Amino acid sequence: MFIEKKEMKMEVIIDMPTPELKKAMEKKINKTLPFLCEVGNEPEIVANRFTGQEIELQPEAVAVYDTIMGAEMMEQWPIVRKGITWFRQNYPEEYMVLLD
Repeated sequence: MFIEKKEMKMEVIIDMPTPELKKAMEKKINKTLPFLCEVGNEPEIVANRFTGQEIELQPEAVAVYDTIMGAEMMEQWPIVRKGITWFRQNYPEEYMVLLD
């Protein structure tokens, strides 16, 4: 039995939230997110992957940080840049610890 090997391409498509979903997200966190991402309910401690320095992030910041890290692994640079810009504007101290 032979299995044909096919090359697979992964493409990440980020849909912008509907106006209703965006409004609900903003009401929940009182901040406009740079992209659609799943926001948890509890703050989390996150460590810089190079230095090990830790800092507590609010749920919306965790969601954006996780999306930045995932987009970086997938080489989705526009998403990475958008997330980093959001972090600098909304969480400058956390940005300096985790992403600078």
